[in-house]
Amino acid sequence: MIVVCGEALIDVIRRGEGTQHAAPGGGPFNTARALARLGVPTAFLGRLSSDAFGRQLAQALNSDGVSLELASIGPEPTTIAVAEVDRGGRADYQFTIEGTSAPNLTLEMIPARLGAGVAALHIGTLGLVLEPMASTLLELLNREREGRLIMVDPNIRVGLMPDAAYRDRLLNLLPRSTIVKASHTDLTWLYPDSSHERTAERLLGEGVAMVVITLGAEGAFAAHRNFHVHVDAPPVQVVDTIGAGDAFGAGLLAWLHDHGAIKPDLDLGERELRSAVEFACLVAALSCTQAGADPPWRSEMPTAKSREP
Repeated sequence: MIVVCGEALIDVIRRGEGTQHAAPGGGPFNTARALARLGVPTAFLGRLSSDAFGRQLAQALNSDGVSLELASIGPEPTTIAVAEVDRGGRADYQFTIEGTSAPNLTLEMIPARLGAGVAALHIGTLGLVLEPMASTLLELLNREREGRLIMVDPNIRVGLMPDAAYRDRLLNLLPRSTIVKASHTDLTWLYPDSSHERTAERLLGEGVAMVVITLGAEGAFAAHRNFHVHVDAPPVQVVDTIGAGDAFGAGLLAWLHDHGAIKPDLDLGERELRSAVEFACLVAALSCTQAGADPPWRSEMPTAKSREP
């Protein structure tokens, strides 16, 4: 099982033509749904509200096959993100956080120990920023990382905490990860004087097993062992990019799961690395053809792309 840790919230999506609608969202929420839709046993670990939006989030996770046995439910109102989507499908976010559900995850709300069947932990986005959730999840990671694959997706959200503290937290966390999956804009913010290729080499030198960098319409770059690969993005008609990075990360983990590679001592060949990133790019591209975060199901994925080594 893969445990995805962090926030579930409601995206209020505003488009340039003046339309607006609310949809379930949050990076870890999207990742958990995408993993489950791809047939990977998945659990969500985070705080949900008992309000109508919270019930909607829980129902969406449950309908997609995500376990809620590690989730906590409370009376705080659901966290809200307002996503302004431009004509190219890119979204910028503003958050309503104070007194809401997602940040209010404390150590008392999570198990004393995770079961032996948990093979991997995924953490990112607001789960690395908002308190007390961030401290809770970092403590969980420190406690449970031994013998498990750890993926971190920083998904930088500038302005939610002081930049220096945020950067220090991430720079301390990333080297303790098995996989760092980040966008090129994330890494530019973290390492402003370095190209994404040099940043990947730096992280590998610090002990990370694999670095995968999404490049938007240019596809993705990955570094692992002595291998570097670049994979083009499949051409699709983009509706918006909401949740595309989350779908990419889920696609990468799903490929590793399918090939028995969810291990803390991750070790792929060059051909395997390329195949994994190709599959992740395809999952992300298909997500971009739908409005909002709506990742593809396993039945919608070309079999050859998911199974060939």
